[in-house]
Amino acid sequence: MRKSALVLALMLLSLSAMAQVVWFDGKHPITYSVPKQVEPVVQIALDMWKGDMRQVTGLTPIASARPAVRVVQGRGVDDGFRIYVKDGQIVVEGNNGRGMAYGLLELSRMAGVSPWIWWGDVVPERKDLLTVDSDYTTEQQPSVAYRGIFLNDEDWSLRPWGHAFESGPKGQIGPKTYRRIFELLLRLRANAIWPAMHEGTVAFFQTSGAKAMADSCGIVIGTSHCEPLLRNNVGEWDVKERGAFNYRTNREAVQRYWIERLQAVKGSKNNMFTIGMRGIHDSSMEGYQTEEEKFEGLQQVIDDQQKLIRTYIGDPARQMQMFVPYKEVLQLYEKGLQIPDYVTLMWCDDNYGYLTRLSDAKEQLRKGGGGIYYHLSYWGRPHDYLWLTTTQPGLIYTEMKAAYDHNCRKLWIANVHDPKVAAYDLEFFMDMAWDINSITPTTINQHLERWLCRQFGEEAGKRLFPAMQEFYRLCAIRKPEFMGWTQVELDKKVYPRGLSTVTDVPMTPQEAAVRIADFERIKAIVANSRPLIRPQLKDAFFAAVEYPVFAAAAMNRKILSDSIESHRAYEEIQSLTRQYNDMKDGKWRGLMDAAPRRLPVFYDAYAKLKGEPFNTLIACNACDYTEASAGCQPIQMLGHSMNAVAIPKGGELTFRFNVEKEGNATLLTAMIPTQPYDKGDLRYAVQMDDAAPVIISLKEKFRSESWKQNVLTGQALKATSISLSKGWHTLRLKAIDDHIIADQWMMNLSPEERLL
Repeated sequence: MRKSALVLALMLLSLSAMAQVVWFDGKHPITYSVPKQVEPVVQIALDMWKGDMRQVTGLTPIASARPAVRVVQGRGVDDGFRIYVKDGQIVVEGNNGRGMAYGLLELSRMAGVSPWIWWGDVVPERKDLLTVDSDYTTEQQPSVAYRGIFLNDEDWSLRPWGHAFESGPKGQIGPKTYRRIFELLLRLRANAIWPAMHEGTVAFFQTSGAKAMADSCGIVIGTSHCEPLLRNNVGEWDVKERGAFNYRTNREAVQRYWIERLQAVKGSKNNMFTIGMRGIHDSSMEGYQTEEEKFEGLQQVIDDQQKLIRTYIGDPARQMQMFVPYKEVLQLYEKGLQIPDYVTLMWCDDNYGYLTRLSDAKEQLRKGGGGIYYHLSYWGRPHDYLWLTTTQPGLIYTEMKAAYDHNCRKLWIANVHDPKVAAYDLEFFMDMAWDINSITPTTINQHLERWLCRQFGEEAGKRLFPAMQEFYRLCAIRKPEFMGWTQVELDKKVYPRGLSTVTDVPMTPQEAAVRIADFERIKAIVANSRPLIRPQLKDAFFAAVEYPVFAAAAMNRKILSDSIESHRAYEEIQSLTRQYNDMKDGKWRGLMDAAPRRLPVFYDAYAKLKGEPFNTLIACNACDYTEASAGCQPIQMLGHSMNAVAIPKGGELTFRFNVEKEGNATLLTAMIPTQPYDKGDLRYAVQMDDAAPVIISLKEKFRSESWKQNVLTGQALKATSISLSKGWHTLRLKAIDDHIIADQWMMNLSPEERLL
């Protein structure tokens, strides 16, 4: 009897676990209820969710007193939510307006709706039945308090597209466009934006309806490192009317300028205030010559800004404020600048994805905490990358996890020239900001594969994954925008417009052929996957996969092939770009430009191959170590190896290898070109057998020629001369400082030892 009772109990438990709640039965509209008094963002999200469900079920959800989905107010961390089943209903419990919104849009995800339903044209599959387990529950809250984007370098993408989409004044990115952007941010569980601000773009606060739209969507508005107190200096400071943007000689006018904006936003809660001051657009403060003068002047600005905020907004300690120690401002900060403890310190990468500074032990205790401004696209030296978004997911993971571990958890902003082109990298960034534990060094590949499966279906996604993985590897070796081996912002007396032209490329014909063939292989995978894509997703597939892969492949052929094939590749890029802009009956016209800033690398031109062949004795990926000390961690989709190994301070990798002839050789250690974000050094030791260790530093001066080459190639190569006997040898790589990541190593026979 006891045994029978136990079996029965287990069966009942099993049946209970299998029981499901139906929220769409294939016949009737989904029913829902929301509280009578909710923040506007809840209504925005409700409308989005109802539209999603109409696409999924064919029927628009209707309000009901006995709903299948019930939205309620909860309590807890801001923006957090719970979804659970109670009394046969799905309950969405949000801790605030945005929490309710995120919860509703989580239901959309559960129904198979991609966050890129509009921006990526990812049409969801129709469903005849929607169910959830009767014991289903999820509780989510953000790892980072404020999560968003900076719309930057919009000149060749978002601005021309937005003008056509909006049919508004020239140069204006209007409220209709911003609403679509804000909706995407809500789908990505983001809540902040620094609006577009380049010369030629109408300032956000001069765009009627833009701020009201942001408030209704629960989006917090801030401004970049060079735009204090929500002003857009490029678009709003008129030198003829106001005089010089010089706090030393024109302080009253500058303060009046700031006061105007503070008065305009008073009473609006969705604001964050950048403090400090630089030139009108990303230049040093006007009117101050010596470092001491700049230090004293900036300190005066910050002190005065706190008084202005107190007078026109309220208690400064209760406002979201941030200080961005960018470029020369970092030197002034480290000189002893006094930043109020309640202000967030916003650290930056070097524009190429490698963080330059993070909060030290003392700074991590600040009430205002820390934040990160991170580039997924960039305009500037040594070279722009404003065409395709190709930053390795493994690099994003490595740097942002380090930021989180250094208590930079208040604000993360990703620099993008356009959210559509940045789609996967941007979602990866936002997923980490939402849940830092959702991605680990060993699940980065899985994240990409799941994204592809969600976007294009299980079979297509799995087939596409190795192609997109290889795409990130090839672009890590050399981004498409860097294929001309050219540079920008050079001496204009020597170079027209300060731009070098495509001439010589340091690759051998054999190396070029291998690279072209590698791209052709992934093109074939993409082409063979096309029949697996639902017809409704052909534009989504083209934009997110086919265009970047085929266009990058064509760029490589254009640079590395002979004149005839080079011209064909150039024409292919133009054809692909026209197809992109004609998608969806012109919905995206103006968004894709195949030659941002009209740089020489985009011209109809090819290069001479001038590479010198190496007689490589041994080549090895760092992840193929013989032994590794505790804490060494391979990171997927990072480096040329796609599995670079982070070595903790004091940690060591050991390699055993055999050589068949003795002689002199050069050992090249290839490391990820990280920065010493603790203000210290970036050293590692190389030891061959029992020889004395050789200490090497990766630390490079910002914008030095060595630093430029490192960020253009995605590796820091360091050479060590060695002498090898025939037989087995042991190589050790040991981290002396933090943030050491080994990618590859290789040994080349010295010139006099090479076989002719």
